[in-house]
Amino acid sequence: MAAEITTVYRARGAAHPWRWLALGLMALAVLLPLLPLLLWSFAFRWAFPSLLPAEWSLRPWRYIAAPESQVGLALANSLALGVVVTLLAALIGLPAGRALGLYQFRGKRLVEFLILAPVIVPGLAVVLGIHVLFIRYGLSETFAGVALVHLIPTVPYMTLVMASVFANYDTQFEDQARVLGATPWRAFRLVTLPAIWPGVVVGALFAFLISWSQYVLTLLIGGGAVITLPLLLFAFAGSGDNAITAALCLVFVAPAVLLLFFTSRYLGGEPAAVSGFGKL
Repeated sequence: MAAEITTVYRARGAAHPWRWLALGLMALAVLLPLLPLLLWSFAFRWAFPSLLPAEWSLRPWRYIAAPESQVGLALANSLALGVVVTLLAALIGLPAGRALGLYQFRGKRLVEFLILAPVIVPGLAVVLGIHVLFIRYGLSETFAGVALVHLIPTVPYMTLVMASVFANYDTQFEDQARVLGATPWRAFRLVTLPAIWPGVVVGALFAFLISWSQYVLTLLIGGGAVITLPLLLFAFAGSGDNAITAALCLVFVAPAVLLLFFTSRYLGGEPAAVSGFGKL
């Protein structure tokens, strides 16, 4: 037994350098395409075929830092929307995923299809019908309306990720906690949540990134009253000002890259729900 344990640890130690090499290559693949944007964001004059800008300037970053650019407001709105939508998607996706992952019932495939329908159907077709209802109930051009419409593409991903996690979850852990006197909330907090936490993080990552990058839904429901980074980015992308567009791209990409970096360990390594992502 001791020899087997020693062999396992040696194998892990040998694989450790390769793991860091793979992580380094992944980081290079993510960050390398951002290098031209970084150069453009400091360029004042950059003509073909020069490899580097002929003149440098801080004009794009001065503009972004200026209050009249509304970049700060757009960043705050995007972050707030991402957090609110992620929390709401988790509140909906956790119980829905548990039901789909743990139980077999008549019409389950139909329910799964209906959950996926918002992803399959073009978002523009869906939101045009919803827009009429939002105008009627005063949700158009409001933060709450934009947050609600962002749930259309985010809830399916959150639900299916959690359903896959719960497909391999053993409810006997909860039963043992209840037998030992734990309340339902205490059993969930101390037993269920730690077991499914990697899946929750992965689903939340999907939900946040999808909400963060929404343009069409935000534009139609927000009506220009709720300004987010994608709205500003698309506006400047058609203006011909490459320097400010590049700086906005970096501001837009930075939070998503940082979030992916801090949650990357949940995308692999320790299994979710004790034995990994299951098959529905």
